[in-house]
Amino acid sequence: MRIVHYVNQFFGGLGGEEQAGAPLNSREGAVGPGNLFEQLFGGDAKVVTTLICGDNYAVENQDAMVADAIEKVHQVNADLFVAGPCFQAGRYGMAAGALCSAVQSKLSIPVITAMADENPGADLYREFLYIVDSGANAAKMREVLMTMAKLAGKIMDKAPIGSPKEEGYLPRGLIRDQFVEKAAGERLVDMVLAKVKGQPFESEMVPTVFAPVPMPPSVKDLTKAKFMLITDGGLVPKGNPDNIQGSVATRWGSYSIDGCDDLKGEDYEISHGGYDPQFVRQDPDRLVPLDVMRQLEKEGVIGELYEEFLSTSGLANPLSNTRRMGREMAAKAKQLGIDAIILTST
Repeated sequence: MRIVHYVNQFFGGLGGEEQAGAPLNSREGAVGPGNLFEQLFGGDAKVVTTLICGDNYAVENQDAMVADAIEKVHQVNADLFVAGPCFQAGRYGMAAGALCSAVQSKLSIPVITAMADENPGADLYREFLYIVDSGANAAKMREVLMTMAKLAGKIMDKAPIGSPKEEGYLPRGLIRDQFVEKAAGERLVDMVLAKVKGQPFESEMVPTVFAPVPMPPSVKDLTKAKFMLITDGGLVPKGNPDNIQGSVATRWGSYSIDGCDDLKGEDYEISHGGYDPQFVRQDPDRLVPLDVMRQLEKEGVIGELYEEFLSTSGLANPLSNTRRMGREMAAKAKQLGIDAIILTST
């Protein structure tokens, strides 16, 4: 059995973040975790090719990278495509999910990947792929690869695949028909009684749960407060220096407004799909209200405005990825001593 394995620059042995821009390349045989996967799968399984790509390059050039990878997988006549494990590495997970989805749909080859539930790639691709729950810690590499190998074997043999809990993959949000001893009404009553008695039970349909966010204390004195502007509407300087994606963005940027009282359309562009940006292009202050904030600053209504605004694209962004970027922005604001933030959207 011929296997193609995809890994990022770190697990491919190229290096860390300094190699994140490395383009896709292929190596003969197994590299890094591919060696262990080959052993755990057993039989005549052999990793014939390892595809290695830097995380930044993969997400910034996804279409070209996927097309190149598809061609390489096709050339070696692969029987199975494996990506990861990616753990919590968001860019890695996004690339692995895109590759698995493309290989599965275009080449009809079985695929398997693994990542943490909080990985943005999991939110995007769980409905279409079997994604093994890797957890956040690479220390469990052997355990994760074992689960991947077992599940991949079942997929290839077209054997019945059990529930996420039984097989170790992330819930796909799908409802599977099956015969059971009790009708729905009886199962519902059993769950209600278990809940009332404080006994364990498991719902058959788990809703999305959003953790409550406590309201922060109000700003006591606006005249002494330090403000920051943040937008998820995709306003970036001309040329998009941070390569913020127009949808499913994995990064955000911080841009200087020091000494500026008014944003000019010729200096900015929009990296965000899904809405008509013509009015923002005419006057970027409609999205990032610098002109109004400067006026309030001059009038003494607010203390001061921070010299940079933060921006990203909020379009089609998985909740886990949005949370990560939000935490990063909040950490920056806290470090700078920001008292209040004006957050604008489309």
